[in-house]
Amino acid sequence: MYRALGKAFEDGEHEPGAADFYSGEMEMRRHADGIPRSERSLLTAYWALSGYGLRASRALAWLGVAMLLTIVLLMAVGPASDTPKQTATGTVPAGGGKVTFEINKDDPQNPTGNRFTGERFEKALNITLNSVVFRSSGQDLTTAGTYIEMT
Repeated sequence: MYRALGKAFEDGEHEPGAADFYSGEMEMRRHADGIPRSERSLLTAYWALSGYGLRASRALAWLGVAMLLTIVLLMAVGPASDTPKQTATGTVPAGGGKVTFEINKDDPQNPTGNRFTGERFEKALNITLNSVVFRSSGQDLTTAGTYIEMT
């Protein structure tokens, strides 16, 4: 019934009224006895996180919470203590000839000492904002930091 009434409002180009019926339909589904517990849990999470997609402020607030959590976790274990430098080693044959180089880069090392500094906060904020806006920060991260960024 909610779906049919929502469709009628939508066809009549009264989107706010249709949205009310959509929200009511989702609430009825969430509280119905005949649906599986997994679907009810999913609907409850959908309601809590974004108000069934009708509450932009709620979804943005959760994005902010997720970003703050990411910043704290990255400050704790994410960025490497120092950016590993590339080193090139090679041999020059006597009398000229072909020169070969081998480029090595050390693995990022976990930080030691105080991890919650202004410098690490700035780096974690930069990584988080780049991840949210540009999808990848391109920073040298420890293994834990890489998985935090992906999550």
